[in-house]
Amino acid sequence: MAFLPQLRIPATYMRGGTSKGVFFTLTDLPAAAQVPGPARDALLMRVIGSPDPYGKHTDGMGGATSSTSKCVIIAAASVPDHDVDYLYGQVAIETAFVDWSGNCGNLSTAVGPFAISNGFIDPARIPHNGTCTVRIWQANIGKTILAHVPIVDGQVQETGDFELDGVTFPAAEIQLEFLDPSDDGDGGAMFPTGNLVDTLDVPGVGSFPVTMITAGIPTLFLNAADLGYTGTELQPAINEDNAALARFEAIRAHGAVRMGLIDSIDQAATRQHTPKVAFVAPAQDYLSSSGKRIAAGDIDLHARALSMGKLHHAMMGTAAVAIGTAAAIPGTLVNLAAGGGAREAVTFGHPSGTLRVGAQAAFVDGQWTVTKAIMSRSARVLMEGAVRVPADTV
Repeated sequence: MAFLPQLRIPATYMRGGTSKGVFFTLTDLPAAAQVPGPARDALLMRVIGSPDPYGKHTDGMGGATSSTSKCVIIAAASVPDHDVDYLYGQVAIETAFVDWSGNCGNLSTAVGPFAISNGFIDPARIPHNGTCTVRIWQANIGKTILAHVPIVDGQVQETGDFELDGVTFPAAEIQLEFLDPSDDGDGGAMFPTGNLVDTLDVPGVGSFPVTMITAGIPTLFLNAADLGYTGTELQPAINEDNAALARFEAIRAHGAVRMGLIDSIDQAATRQHTPKVAFVAPAQDYLSSSGKRIAAGDIDLHARALSMGKLHHAMMGTAAVAIGTAAAIPGTLVNLAAGGGAREAVTFGHPSGTLRVGAQAAFVDGQWTVTKAIMSRSARVLMEGAVRVPADTV
């Protein structure tokens, strides 16, 4: 039996925020994968090493977690006044599935540096020393992101002293602005039901007060105490409890229906990336996963979020946008956990430490709107060259 050789596809392996993924330029992909469809999905799954019934990604570039099973495709801008199109694929680990329903806020941080280093930005716009602002069109959700990338000697600055909880080593700070981050697509409004707080009935699990918001990424917030948690939980407390994970998935599925993201709970399996489920609690002292002691006075509240069925080791960037937005709106569960009242920034505790995010919200014509959310992350190239996949993949 004859076997085809492997394809060699130019790629860059990058960390962005607390995630990492494989970055491609659209025109470097095989022709069949340059358009959406089964060929593209098959290629990205093979690159990552999915589906993997062993849950290890031994035969691929993935890291067998939701934070490390990601691919990004960058293309010339299709929208006026933007520099690049950024398309994000969340690759499932044990099933043959790529979820294109949302953005990755963490990997958004790496898009600007990639665009600059790969010739998408006019050299005349890149200062010898200073900051280059890259205007990104987030193609999954149709939103604009501004990445303010530091430049030294005409090159992207990657090293620095900016520390990000959840990332081992310091790097250069990149500020992100998520413009008009509320998702007015599937849900129709920032609060899909029109309410800041609803009651969500989940058969066999219970009834819970929830805040459902579509800012950054569709997210469903609950009170930690209503779930029997303190809000200071680390990954083992949730991820090693199969019954808890099943309850969270049931809540997520019913929340997705209530938010108008799917028509029935049976469709939840085909939309694993969204909505996110998060729980919040008032500030209290705790130990982060690294053993760092976080004082209650250093944070406004606790937030924990699940991604692709597991508790995230830190916080998804898009969920941080949702947290910052909800915290800015008096009456949401997030705002109440932070102590209530008006605010334009919030610092929250997550399993790896703390994160500060700002949001500008206003009540206009009977609806809450948010003009932008701001936070700082960092990014770094880990490896560049080419990935190999069997030629019969596409």
